[in-house]
Amino acid sequence: MESGPAASFSSVHAVSRASLADTIAFLKDVLVPTLAKGPLIRRRKVVGFAERENIDDKAVLRMQELRRKYGPGPLLLKIPFRAQAVLLSREDVTAVLERSPEPFKAASMEKVAALGHFEPFVVLASHGPARSIRRQLNEQTLETGCQMHSLAAHLSVVITEEMDAVANEATSKGTLDWDTFFIGWFRMVRRIVLGDAAREDAELTDMLQDLRYRGNYAFLRPKDRAKRKTVLKRLHGYVERAQPGSLAARMAAACANPEQKPHHQLPQYLFAFDPGAMASFRTLALLSAHPDAEAQVRQELVATKDESAPRLPLLKACYFEALRLWPTTPAILRETTQRVDWAEGHLDPATHVIIFAPFFHRDDEMLTDAHTFNPSLWADGISRPDLAFFPFSHGTVVCPAADFVPMVATLALRRLVTQMSLRFEQIDRLRPERLPGTLDNYTLSFSAAKGQSAP
Repeated sequence: MESGPAASFSSVHAVSRASLADTIAFLKDVLVPTLAKGPLIRRRKVVGFAERENIDDKAVLRMQELRRKYGPGPLLLKIPFRAQAVLLSREDVTAVLERSPEPFKAASMEKVAALGHFEPFVVLASHGPARSIRRQLNEQTLETGCQMHSLAAHLSVVITEEMDAVANEATSKGTLDWDTFFIGWFRMVRRIVLGDAAREDAELTDMLQDLRYRGNYAFLRPKDRAKRKTVLKRLHGYVERAQPGSLAARMAAACANPEQKPHHQLPQYLFAFDPGAMASFRTLALLSAHPDAEAQVRQELVATKDESAPRLPLLKACYFEALRLWPTTPAILRETTQRVDWAEGHLDPATHVIIFAPFFHRDDEMLTDAHTFNPSLWADGISRPDLAFFPFSHGTVVCPAADFVPMVATLALRRLVTQMSLRFEQIDRLRPERLPGTLDNYTLSFSAAKGQSAP
């Protein structure tokens, strides 16, 4: 823990302290359901239960009640042994993210424990000089801040081949379901991240998933060090092989310091594409449930059909809207590195700060379109600081793949939409006037036919 004078914080809000009863209510309605769904990898049955029982809607209502009772300032929870604060205002969320990693570090104790199960030296679990050099490697590899990666044309070929395989299987069965999509998606991902030789390395994906399930329990489950060693050794081999056109090759070329540990960064790349798949599949459902938006997207695709890797701003906006409606990162975590003074009150060093994304994304007391599909919210980019919409975080600790993953996702969606006519078979799950607080991607299903509907 770092020492020194308190950090001043330009917030007009006051720090409040929750009662024991309200702390228990927060744990019951917000924190425990979020952990139950799985912070690092989702538990399918719990996600389905959350949709059926409106669990996320109840969590948002609880957060609104806490804000009405205690005001918009940080709320300190009455939890022994570990100081915990939950943010309740857009302004505080933006300010905290913009002031990370000092005095709000991203490598919170909980996050370090969880990620240590499969990537102990990843940038997200690093702080200080180690974080800086690992961050640099990730930014160079992913070209952070660039909407279209320099490998986009090559990657578009990979994406086309794998999504065509998905489309062929789906149309032969007449159905596109999650498993068909996900298997093809990860063949694509392994080729993008590790190279063509990894296309059929499903064993690597399965081992990493097992470790992520263990990581869901953070401190509460012992690490499988043997399996972690096997995964990291295999990833190290892909970095050494450095197959041209892969991110592993880019990382190998950019690595200037062994402490950057490129093979410890690659599990996060594979990890990030798992929620990327969830958001993509939900985007297909949103388009099917909103035919006017789907028609506009198809017009955009027709207009760019001769481009190998178009930007596709409308389709990307639909993808970001899926991320807003059903955030794949439900909580952004920070930890104070020193005392931080608010306008009134303060947070002590080592306070765990929780930003519960669904609250800000679905806060119908502050947002008119909280529960409806509105891609125009994303006309200006990949975040909305004014509304506390940060699907890829924000500030200097923004996810290095904040442009890369959406680029891949939109190119994949482009291919699926142009190769198939898809009809969402459970349209009653997506009432346009009020979309559900949770959408179980694992049970989504589409009828699939060759060709596409006319725009």
